[in-house]
Amino acid sequence: MVDVFASSVLGGNPLAVVMDADDLSTTVMQAISREFNLSETTFLMRPKTAGGADWKLRSFTGAGVEVGGTGHNALGAWWLLGHLGLLPAGQREFTQEIGGRDLPVEVLKGKDGITVTMDQAPAEGRAVLSDLDALALVLGISRDDIGIGNVPVQTVYTGTAHLLVPMRSRSVITNVEPDVRRLRDILATVGAEGIYLFSLDPEDRSMTAHARFFNPIAGIVEDPATGSAAGPLAWQLAKYGYADVNASVRIIQGVEMDRPSVIRIELDGDFIKLSGGAVLAASGELFV
Repeated sequence: MVDVFASSVLGGNPLAVVMDADDLSTTVMQAISREFNLSETTFLMRPKTAGGADWKLRSFTGAGVEVGGTGHNALGAWWLLGHLGLLPAGQREFTQEIGGRDLPVEVLKGKDGITVTMDQAPAEGRAVLSDLDALALVLGISRDDIGIGNVPVQTVYTGTAHLLVPMRSRSVITNVEPDVRRLRDILATVGAEGIYLFSLDPEDRSMTAHARFFNPIAGIVEDPATGSAAGPLAWQLAKYGYADVNASVRIIQGVEMDRPSVIRIELDGDFIKLSGGAVLAASGELFV
């Protein structure tokens, strides 16, 4: 078990990583994920196609729903491979198979530890939510609390589709109380899996956003760090002039859960790189 996007144990987003999962069926993987009951559990296996990816990853939520995005579920697994010495010495560039795609990964060992950098799928801006009165009601806030300049409430995809919601201030985000059942209905109308509420810190010139993430469709009540939503957010900020197209964006999440997380995104137009580290929280045996 590793705590991803954390600088110390018991912070960030906890991830269970199951090694040597080649012979596990999907049903067993789902049952194991329910056993851990974390936002996600990742299973590491060798790809069946020679000459392709170095490792194949499959990830499931605590409700047994498979996810194909590259967030903390993949970053934490690669950090663990590096931590355990299971990657070839001197090699820093790899390929992962996840969600039916082969994507590059960089694992860099430095004096401050291991940093993993991963490509996400090119960003796609999708459906825009127009009924903000209904959304405000579901979130338990005022309609006036939603909005930052010209940034729309929009579904953005970089491997997983999430609804991004700009909020007036960090204090508004802290006080939201989503109606989960009705939130599911709204997400379905715009083809989104989860909802990412964010605000910008006007005092921080390094481009810092504060965020919270809820995903009732995948059975995640709240997530302390969501890489698959952080990439879309950075892309959207650049698209609407709040960050440079080649910017570095820093996102703070998980504060309300007492699991502070720091996610870093590097932008190159529509191409997104997610980076961060992790710490080892626990290890043991699983009897199946």
